Amino acid sequence: MGSLAEELGGLLKARKAFLAVAESCTGGLIGKMITDVAGSSDWFERGLVTYSNRSKQDLLGIGPDLLAQAGAVSRDCCEAMARGLLVMTPADWGLAVTGIAGPGGGSPEKPVGLVWFGWAQRHGAVELESRQFSGTREAIRAAAAEAALRGLVERLVGAAPPTEALGGRHGRDR
Repeated sequence: MGSLAEELGGLLKARKAFLAVAESCTGGLIGKMITDVAGSSDWFERGLVTYSNRSKQDLLGIGPDLLAQAGAVSRDCCEAMARGLLVMTPADWGLAVTGIAGPGGGSPEKPVGLVWFGWAQRHGAVELESRQFSGTREAIRAAAAEAALRGLVERLVGAAPPTEALGGRHGRDR
C-alpha cells in the first residue's frame, strides 16, 4: 500500500487536476509529504507556507480586517486562505491549514491543538472543518498534515469528474 500522498496523487492525476496548498501551522510539512512522491509535479501546482499574517495578506489576498477580527486561526481565515489559493493560482483544488501547534499560543477559545482545514474546488464550494489534536508540537503538526491530505482524498473520491465546461486546464500547458 502506498502513502496517503501517493493515493492523493493518483486521484488528482486521474482527473488531470492540480493542487495548491497554503500551510500555516504545518509549516511546509504537507508540501514535503507531497513532494516525497516521485512524479508529484504531474499534479502538485505549488505550496505556500503562509505562516505570518503578512504572508496571508500578500500571497492569498486576505484582508487585514478579517485577520484582526477573526484571527489567523479561525473558520473565516481558513476559508479565505482556501479561496485565495484558487484566485492566486491556476490550481483545480486548494487546501488550506491554519492552527495552533503549541506548546504556547493557545487560549480557552482557541486551545493548543486546534486546527482548521479548508478544501476548495474550483467552481465549487469551500468545505471547512476544525479538529482538536493533542500531543507535542511535532505530533500536532504531523496529525494535521495527515488529516488535511486524508480530507482531500475523501472529497476527491466523492467529487464528480471535471468537465471541459468547468474550465478544463485553466490555461496550463501541462
